[in-house]
Parts: sequence; structure tokens; C-alpha cells
Amino acid sequence: MHCEYFGKCGSCTLYDKSYEEQLNFKIQREKNRFSNLTNLEFEIIKSDEKNFRNRAEFRIWKSFDENNNPTISYAMTGFDKKPVEINSCEIVTLHIKEIMHKLLKEIKKDEILKHKLYAVEFLNSTIDDMLVTLIYHKKLDLLWETKAKEIEKLLNIKIIGRSRGQKVILSKEHINEELNIDNKKYKFLYQEGGFTQPNSKVNEKMITWVLSNLEQSNKDLCELYCGGGNFTIALSQKFNKVLATEISKTSIKSALKNCQLNEVTNIDFIRMSAEEFVEALEEKREFNRLKDINLKSYDFDTIFVDPPRAGLDDTTRELVSNFEKIIYISCNPETLHRDLEKLIKTHNIIKFALFDQFSYTEHIESGVILTKI
Repeated sequence: MHCEYFGKCGSCTLYDKSYEEQLNFKIQREKNRFSNLTNLEFEIIKSDEKNFRNRAEFRIWKSFDENNNPTISYAMTGFDKKPVEINSCEIVTLHIKEIMHKLLKEIKKDEILKHKLYAVEFLNSTIDDMLVTLIYHKKLDLLWETKAKEIEKLLNIKIIGRSRGQKVILSKEHINEELNIDNKKYKFLYQEGGFTQPNSKVNEKMITWVLSNLEQSNKDLCELYCGGGNFTIALSQKFNKVLATEISKTSIKSALKNCQLNEVTNIDFIRMSAEEFVEALEEKREFNRLKDINLKSYDFDTIFVDPPRAGLDDTTRELVSNFEKIIYISCNPETLHRDLEKLIKTHNIIKFALFDQFSYTEHIESGVILTKI
């Protein structure tokens, strides 16, 4: 992939390598990291080489043109921590690339829309549904709404305006997504402000990889950090029942809606942290949120965890070690390594995969499956 901002924009840190070179660099790094824990051959899930990112945020930078007239542009933070003005981005989807150009062109025409505009966020789906959030350092009024609605209609996108203590939804605050997983289509609603996977095609492959390594079970699945049900919905077909936890209200709302969209009825979602869930299982505390759920009715044999970068805390890791099978999706190989050092005392690593969600960066995601010794 060629990008004129390689070496300037700080977003792509492995800019001096081809796609295969940057991927091989990360593969070798992780093989070295985990060499004391497993000698398994890693399964590698590749990304498209360009136009793969369906979620992106850009700053808005005010400068002056050749005639000394004020103008605005998109900007990213450079390696020297200074703004780098950009006209396009090669890693975002083609739809975002197209809309970001058209949107800025329209905003530049109108003083109301461009005044104190601070940043723009794009959320795009594989079916070309687009949500754009315009973030301001000013209060948004009815005149702004009128102007923004004109652009929303012109570009066939959904727009949300944000400023301190204010959120203006012009039409809808979500996009619709369809994922093709194991030759089956799943429908999702992605809420503005909720967590979504940034690389849809790799996300499909990640879910498919987990499914391909699961046999049909007549027992139940426990899931921690379930988000909007990204993995939960598809995995539910492999189990009798699923109990999934998530701390975010926005994500729980989306997860419930996603169950309805896919006509899935064997999942219970509860809003609580992993630590609270451990307390509930051990009957150390009573939670009103569990008044309609009988934890003792579940017969778990598998646990699925997709924790934040901090990985598993000591209490949650202890809980996880009690399950027959562990599926661990990680966004941080350092904390994954730390957790696996403890988990291999009770479990064997039987599958290990790397998912290149963030091409041209140091970041890589991992998937590990463990079974009880």
C-alpha cells in the first residue's frame, strides 16, 4: 500500500514495510514472546492490504490557503506530535474515503457548520450504512441542525452533532451491519458511542475461527466482556444456553437488539463487571440485576473472554481456570502472556491464532483456546 503520509502521520507506525513485511514482523515477535508457553504453529488471519478500517476519527485543523484565507482540513497527529494535514486516508473503507472528501467540501461552504468544528468520527458498515459524528467546541442550535440535515440528505448519511453536555441526533444514532460468518448472514446494530470492531472483514474471520474450533455442546457458555454481542450471537448456536456479561449500558442495549434481529432466544445478557459476576457466582453479594436469572440453572463447560487491554484480574483469572474449555480473545499480547502463564497450570493450549486487525501498526490481536488438563 502506498500512502503519501507514511512517515508523517503517526497512525501507521510500520509505514516502512510492505503488508507482508509488517505482518511477518509481528508474527515473529509474538512467536518469540510465547515460545516459553507453546510450540504450536500460529494460525494467521490476514487483513486486506488497504481500505480495511470501517471506523475512524480525524481532527479538524484550521489553517490558511495560498491567498491567506482561513480554511479547514482533516488532520492526524504526526510522529513529532504536531498536526499533519491530510486530504485522504488509505486505510479507511472506500466509502469513508469518498464521504470524508465530500463532507469536508460541503462544510467548508458554510460558516455555521465549520465554526469551532473540532473533530469528525466515521462509522461505516459493509452494507454502506454510514454514521458521522461532528464534534464541536460550541453549543449547537436549530440553525446548525437545519444546515446539518441538508448535508445528511445530500450525502445519504446519518449525522450526530456533539459538544460539551450536548448530543443532537438528526435521524438515527446507529448503523446497520451484516456479517457473513461461516456462510450465514448475521444482522447487527452498531450504536454511536458503543464499541465496534474496526476491521469488519477480519472480524468475520475471527468469529468464524472460533466457531470452527467449537463442537456442538448440550451444555452452556459463559461470556465475559460481551460488548454488543459480536461473538455471542454466532456462538450461541453451539450451546444450549448462554449467559453474557458487559458493564456498558450502550453495549447491553445493542446486544439485546442484535438478538432480536437474528431471532436468537437462548442468551441472557446481564450488565455487570467481571468482578461483580464472580461475586454473584460465589454468592458473596446479591444483585437486583440478577433477580430474574437463576445462576444455578446453568451447566457451564466453556467460558469466552475478550477483556480490555489490562487483561484478566486475579479474581477473574481464577474463575476462568475452573472451566473445562477457555476461549480467550486478546487485544494485548503482553497481558495475554501474563494470563496464560497462570492458566497453563490448569489447561493446555490447543489453538493459537493471530488476527491482523490493525495493519501497519505494532498492534495485533490474538485468539487462544485452552482445555482442562
